[in-house]
Amino acid sequence: MRTPLASLIRPNDFDEVVGQKKLVGKNGFIRKIIESNKPLPNMILYGPSGTGKTTVANIIASKTKKKIYFLNATTASKKDVDDVINDLNHLDSQNGILLYLDEIQYFTKKQQQTLLEFIEKGDITLIASTTENPYFYIYNAIISRCVIFEFQPVDKNDVIVALNRAIEKYCSLYNCNINFENGIVDYLASTSGGDVRKALNGLEVLISVSDFYKNTYTLSLQAAKELVISPIHYDKDGDDHYDLLSAFQKSIRGSDPDAAIFYLAKLLVSKDLISPCRRLLVIASEDIGLAYPQASIIVKSLVDSAMQLGLPEARIPLAEAVIFLATCPKSNSAYEAIDLAIDDINNGLGKQIPNYLKDGHYDGASKLDHATGYLYPHSYKNHYVKQQYLPNDIKYKKYYSFQENKIEEACKNYWDLIKK
Repeated sequence: MRTPLASLIRPNDFDEVVGQKKLVGKNGFIRKIIESNKPLPNMILYGPSGTGKTTVANIIASKTKKKIYFLNATTASKKDVDDVINDLNHLDSQNGILLYLDEIQYFTKKQQQTLLEFIEKGDITLIASTTENPYFYIYNAIISRCVIFEFQPVDKNDVIVALNRAIEKYCSLYNCNINFENGIVDYLASTSGGDVRKALNGLEVLISVSDFYKNTYTLSLQAAKELVISPIHYDKDGDDHYDLLSAFQKSIRGSDPDAAIFYLAKLLVSKDLISPCRRLLVIASEDIGLAYPQASIIVKSLVDSAMQLGLPEARIPLAEAVIFLATCPKSNSAYEAIDLAIDDINNGLGKQIPNYLKDGHYDGASKLDHATGYLYPHSYKNHYVKQQYLPNDIKYKKYYSFQENKIEEACKNYWDLIKK
């Protein structure tokens, strides 16, 4: 059984790692830490698949004098963790243990807490890797004792370097030649989404199905396009999902219709219809708000249309909604007002409603002084009368502030005239 191509060319030294120059380049942070020969800190390596986390962890492990354990949190049991801890008493572990824990986000809080005592004492040095945001999935006490290094998707040119290295290694190892059409390596790199492993796996599959004649493989670009699909690097349950939705909303909020359409396209190409629909409904009220109150009605109609149509036709009303919102005037006054009020309620303010605002539509209400003294605005000029509505402890509080847009400015001018 042949070793996977990605494993065959796995770097053994920082100089061989493609991408991640800020971390493992000549002046990279991780490289400086390792080459300083000072005590190794606990680390969390965070980033997408195929960006070099496991490779860098293996290189770090090879350069330490500690006894090394490798665990994958998806399969490791409590017994596996106990075995690591029990080994601390052995002679060959007198310098401590280096534990490389892959996919730490799959460890339960209890499993993570089991390691905490030994990490804190320095008996175990933890190098953990995760594809998910550690602040969402890893126990805070572990995070506070670790340095977090974020791995970025590998640049296309660096992926090409890895692919060329793999072709050379494959030919040398299996004593063969590989001929390929122009554009194949570039295509594999472009569709990898910055995932080197994905690019290498695509190359390996392409080799395995290609014509082999006179000790030579012939790779075609058409075959590559048929085999290697979807350049989208997206997990609906992971960080990519929330990062993409965040960029989507911020682009609309920032009034950039081109960026907003691009992020909508990314969501739709990944076959995610529900998330952009829900987010658009929120944006209409959160970011457009009172600058154009009808926006929520218009967007609701377009979202309903998209949900009835389904993909691919749903892209059309959603594109209309996105461009509409991105080019609308903006106001977040309603969003800010409700959040300020919720903060005060959570802080225990405003518990006592003024008696004259309480319900008076029942027998005995007057005996409790409920509704007594209430001034009915419609009985006054312009349907307004000055009256305290907020509880006494927050009676001077201002939650809503008019913002600078045509509709809110018109409302402000109206009420300034009425209330003067």
